Amino acid sequence: MNFKAYKMDGLGNDFVIIDQREKVIKLSKDSIIKISDRKFIGCDQLIIIKKNRNLDAGLEFFNSDGSVSGACGNGTRCAAYLLSRENNKKEIIVWTSSSILKSKILNNNNVETNIGVAKLEWNKIPISENRNTKNLGIKILDKNNKEHIGGTAVNVGNPHVVFFVKNIDDFDVKKIGPKVENNKIFPEKCNVTFAQIINNNLIKVKVWERGAGLTKACGTAACATAVAGNINGLLNKKVDIEFELGKLSIFIDEKNNIHMKGPVSEVKEIDIKL
Repeated sequence: MNFKAYKMDGLGNDFVIIDQREKVIKLSKDSIIKISDRKFIGCDQLIIIKKNRNLDAGLEFFNSDGSVSGACGNGTRCAAYLLSRENNKKEIIVWTSSSILKSKILNNNNVETNIGVAKLEWNKIPISENRNTKNLGIKILDKNNKEHIGGTAVNVGNPHVVFFVKNIDDFDVKKIGPKVENNKIFPEKCNVTFAQIINNNLIKVKVWERGAGLTKACGTAACATAVAGNINGLLNKKVDIEFELGKLSIFIDEKNNIHMKGPVSEVKEIDIKL
């Protein structure tokens, strides 16, 4: 099976995008895992663009382990940029399984997406029992075996838990991430973010992504971190979230909609042979 696809990234968070509006290509879970494997093509997530009669397109997201993802912020921004090139539209509206998302195409490859309003109720995140979602009381250990207890849970289309720590480099994300992701309190697993507040307008983060592992950037994690910091009184409503390769700007408006703005790469066409 041979077909064309696209490769894009947002701050190193990379995607293989397959446009199925004209021709449907049936991909098994094994095919998605193979395409996502860095020894083959490699990506954090695979995105399928589908035809939608009422909107610009529908998007489906798959993690590199083949599992379905309800939302992908950077992936949505990349797909919006790709779709905008067809007719030079400056506003792209797409369907996703978690919500309908509107993106604005700005100058210099910047794209802003309205992610919507975060869910903060325990059963909508979801977590398995009625706990204080501002502080789940999850115990993690730093590299010196010092205990840190916390974790704020937020759903921004997918479940996240955010730990605010003094220094993100003190924590082994590859070791702690999968343990927290698979904690029984999260029935649908979760994305795990370690956040270090530089000031109330800037946070440095490291992210373990559900179904994808350690990632260079994660748009929904940036949104979840901004919300978690805001409800805990730690951050302003307009913040920059700093990843390894750059920043995403997050703004929470008066209706609590989360707006995420940042750069995307140019589009690279690739051929896939399975």
